[in-house]
Amino acid sequence: MNVIDSESSDDYLIQEIRAGNSEAFGHLVRRHKRKVFALAARFARDADDLDDICQDVFIKIYENLDNFRADAPFEHWLSRVTTRTCYDALRSRKREMGNVSIDSFHNLLKDTSYETLQAAEEARNILKWGLDQLRPEERLVITLLELEENTIKEIADMTGWSQPNVKIRAFRARQKLKQVLEKQYER
Repeated sequence: MNVIDSESSDDYLIQEIRAGNSEAFGHLVRRHKRKVFALAARFARDADDLDDICQDVFIKIYENLDNFRADAPFEHWLSRVTTRTCYDALRSRKREMGNVSIDSFHNLLKDTSYETLQAAEEARNILKWGLDQLRPEERLVITLLELEENTIKEIADMTGWSQPNVKIRAFRARQKLKQVLEKQYER
C-alpha cells in the first residue's frame, strides 16, 4: 500500500480505497466530516440525530464509492449524497407537533449583537417549529436555498431536480411556511 498523508488528493484517496486501503477512507472522512456535519446540522433534530445522519452519509459513501465517476469534484458528489441522506431522514421522521418572512428570520439569525441574542434564539425556535411542520421536500428546499444560501443550480445538482422544479418547490415551500407561521401567530 502507498503512503497516505493529509496532502493526498481526494482522487488519490479514492483510488486507494478502491484498492482496499481502509486507512485512505479514514483520511477522506477526516477531510470532509466538517462539511457533512455542517450541512446535516440544518436537518437534524438533536446531536444524536446529527450523528446518525452523518454516519449514514459516510456508510453510503463507502458502499457506493464505485458509483463516483470523477466527472466532477468528489466534494460535489459528497454534497449530493449528504443532501439526499438528509432528505431521506426528513421523509422517514414522524411529523412533530406573525406574519414573518423568511428574510426577516434569516437576517435575525445572522445578527449576533447582544441585544438580539434572545430574540434570535426565539426566532430560531419558531423557525425550527415552522420547518418541522413542512413536508420533507419543502423543508429541504428552504434550508438549502434560504439558510445554506445555495443557488438554484446548486440545489438542482444536489437533489437531481430540474432548476424550474427547484424554483417552483421553493415558491410553494415559502408560501406554506408563511401560512404555518401566520396560523401559529394568530393563536
